[in-house]
Amino acid sequence: MSSPEPQMPRRRDTAALVIAAGLALVAGVMLWDSARLADLGGYSGVGPASVPRVVAYCLLGLAVWTVVAALKGDFPARPQQNVPPVLWIIAGLAAQLVLLHVAGFSIATGILFAFTARAFGKTNLAKTLPIGIVFAFVVWMVFSQLLMLHLPPGPLEHLIFRQG
Repeated sequence: MSSPEPQMPRRRDTAALVIAAGLALVAGVMLWDSARLADLGGYSGVGPASVPRVVAYCLLGLAVWTVVAALKGDFPARPQQNVPPVLWIIAGLAAQLVLLHVAGFSIATGILFAFTARAFGKTNLAKTLPIGIVFAFVVWMVFSQLLMLHLPPGPLEHLIFRQG
């Protein structure tokens, strides 16, 4: 008879517990915010606060599930994080936030696209930046011109579409 291999005692997963706390926090904010909405459900009982409440309760359920799994040690071991790509994406998001009202949607989002492409291994920013700006401009045109929704225009948008 062979003896079973010794099992290492499972440890609680601290990262998963932090994620569970974040889910619970987001759910709490959503419940608090939905409580402030006027519940105009009428005869059906479904109003503007209904969907946020459902989503919040689902997030609470996920938080509880994550805590249980974290305490049981059910999560698989995670590989070491590759930090530079994450920093490229964070830098792209920061650049988009800073430049959105200065450079406009197309240029700011094009920069985000190029930085994200760099994070995924496309090192030629001179190629990915114009591609990103073109894609973002098409998105801007659909939202701004067809759907009549407001996205911040910049010099490129003003050059193509003269806006008063």
